[in-house]
Amino acid sequence: MSKEEQVILGDGLILRRATAADAERLVAFNGDVHRDPGEELAETVAALTRDLAERSHPTFNVADFTLVEDTNTGAIVSSANLISQTWSYGGIEFGVGRPELVGTHPDYRRRGLVRAQFEMIHEWSAQRGEKLQVITGIPWFYRQFGYEMALEIGGGRIGYKLQLPKLKEGEEEPYRVRLATEADLDFMAHVYEQGNERYLVACVRDEALWRYELNGRSEKNEDRQELRLVETVEGERVGFFTHWTGLRRQRMGTSLYELKPGVSWLAVTPTVIRYLWATGEECAKREKQEMGAFAFWLGTEHPVYQVMHSRLPHTQKPYAWYVRVPDLPDFLHHVAPVLERRLAESVLVGHSGDLKISFYRDGLRLVFAQGRLTDVEAWEPTQADDGAAAFPDRTFLQLLFGYRTLEELDYAFTDCWAGSDEARALLKILFPRQSSHVWSVV
Repeated sequence: MSKEEQVILGDGLILRRATAADAERLVAFNGDVHRDPGEELAETVAALTRDLAERSHPTFNVADFTLVEDTNTGAIVSSANLISQTWSYGGIEFGVGRPELVGTHPDYRRRGLVRAQFEMIHEWSAQRGEKLQVITGIPWFYRQFGYEMALEIGGGRIGYKLQLPKLKEGEEEPYRVRLATEADLDFMAHVYEQGNERYLVACVRDEALWRYELNGRSEKNEDRQELRLVETVEGERVGFFTHWTGLRRQRMGTSLYELKPGVSWLAVTPTVIRYLWATGEECAKREKQEMGAFAFWLGTEHPVYQVMHSRLPHTQKPYAWYVRVPDLPDFLHHVAPVLERRLAESVLVGHSGDLKISFYRDGLRLVFAQGRLTDVEAWEPTQADDGAAAFPDRTFLQLLFGYRTLEELDYAFTDCWAGSDEARALLKILFPRQSSHVWSVV
């Protein structure tokens, strides 16, 4: 390994890219460092690590792990990775790098090891041309590395046994649920893409990724889900859904549920609920638990919520993705067609002018000509010109990704403001609140 691939951190610690020879040690390390109190090993995390390090993944190999090694003992003491993928914003695709499996042995924490790895990971992501980095994780922590919690993740609606739709005596299921097969991949991909049109941000999946989700993960992989097809009794495919491989907090749920256009959500969903409940009861027996609820973990907005309102009485609010945008002008240039479309469909159709947005230390200047976004450039506020609007820290990302409205940010942050009717109207049109549901690659 060349010196350029190693970073000397001091005290006998080195940071380097992982190799195939490190696979077993990475599995053991992640299984240990990510275990819950009382656990001997986080088996599902160990299985996820093994799949990434040793199995054939469409966008990842073992060299996408970083590790910090103590040369005094030869032990891995910290590690992370970068999983590349493609997302979309209003239908515009771009590369995304997702750091994951970030962990440090307790004896080596607070030494800047995660920061050093993130510097390396961010450089890898930049070399790949990825416009965003995203990560899920504990509150606040990743803000230290340039991230903002700016995009919804998870959340949904929950129902209980009392809300379980029952078949009438002698009535048969109007739809059948079966295992998905490779012959269903094209159908699922097409229906998935149509469903993504309702969201601002979504993950783009090619055939290799669909095949990996179907049969590429090992049984205990933390992120493995079961794919199920829904069809009529005559065998016509109408939709699909995923479900968890085991109970989570005594619930069985789905994180992805789509029907093809022209099929009634009201007609199909009772069958899906009954299937989830029956599957949950089977898991409960196997796991020696109680089956307590069925869950649709589909974010803040989904068609099923409209037709099953009374059967899903409990709402679980979403958590948030951490998002990092290293070159904000470049990203806004990239998604300009989305912004221009919003402008064309608004009361400011054909707008010309500029919009200076202050982030206090720096900022942006957006230039419009007859409804086209002709330029986005870095701009620095001054005492003489503090811009037309201001967003403290990285809160603008919450607006950009539809996570919060201008009014919500204005209310929550005294130092967030829009100084004119024009600026306020333009910001509300360009960046409306819109739900997202990202089935990300891991």
